[in-house]
Amino acid sequence: MGKRVFDFMRWRKLALVLSVVLVVGSITALAMNGLKLGLDFTGGTQIEVGFEEAPGLEEVRSQLANAGYEDASVVRFGSDNELLIKLPPEVAEEQTQLSAGDDEAVQSVGDQVVAVLRQGSAGDVELRRVEMVGPQVGEELRDDGGLGMLFALVVVMAYVALRFQYKFAIGAVVALVHDVIIVLGFFAVFRLDFDLTVLAAVLAVIGYSINDTIVVFDRIRENFRRVRKADPSEIMNISMSQTLGRTTMTSLTTLLVLWALQFFGGELIHNFSLALIVGVIVGTYSSVYVAVNVLMTMRISKEDLMPPVKEGAELEEMP
Repeated sequence: MGKRVFDFMRWRKLALVLSVVLVVGSITALAMNGLKLGLDFTGGTQIEVGFEEAPGLEEVRSQLANAGYEDASVVRFGSDNELLIKLPPEVAEEQTQLSAGDDEAVQSVGDQVVAVLRQGSAGDVELRRVEMVGPQVGEELRDDGGLGMLFALVVVMAYVALRFQYKFAIGAVVALVHDVIIVLGFFAVFRLDFDLTVLAAVLAVIGYSINDTIVVFDRIRENFRRVRKADPSEIMNISMSQTLGRTTMTSLTTLLVLWALQFFGGELIHNFSLALIVGVIVGTYSSVYVAVNVLMTMRISKEDLMPPVKEGAELEEMP
């Protein structure tokens, strides 16, 4: 008894509308809000402090804001008694009245922050570490990260074109661009910090999505050559129905791990796991309703996947 075939292509026009709405909405959010770049990209000062008793994050943020350290990022670092405080470069400069690149300025910011926290804490507050990231370094990281994403997309397109056919390559890259834009748009809409960990998550989404897409493409190519009496829409439905179990199990097990990181991994990797959760969900969807949709739009056929016939091959086969 054969496996049940689901009519995925029945909803492809509706999926196209959904994808267009999500991509346009994401681009609009990126244009209006932009990404809230983290300290890794903008530069600034990060200060690690230790408390005798676990402090409340909102209380610490309120103390810093009242002391003039607005837009300070406060997260737990290691144990509940340790905090990592990140200050934008303009805040550090304003408070120290010194050059942001000077060692004395960096240490002065750390001492001032600890003094503010000691006033609102019952126990002692210890300064563990103070580090400064220059704006030039942050700009280089931002540019290198963007080039890394572009390089990944170009390599993926070349690989798929060599392994399959150029229509498959276009479908794969469109799906990847779709995934990246929506993940970035998600961070722009909710004004979440975008740092190096989130950039790493976006690159991981590209790898996850292309892996899922390649599995579907492999089955499509196989069925185009094996199933004789079926139109492209039917072959797409057969192929995606055959890979549905594998795709579902892979996505669910990956999401279980990511949800565990989201709830128990701490605030340092909160945005990292969140970007991956959004990326895995969108990547699974795009493997079916974006990559395959592009193939249908470009009118993929059995002839596209047949090996080219050499000129004179028929004459050579004649006795």
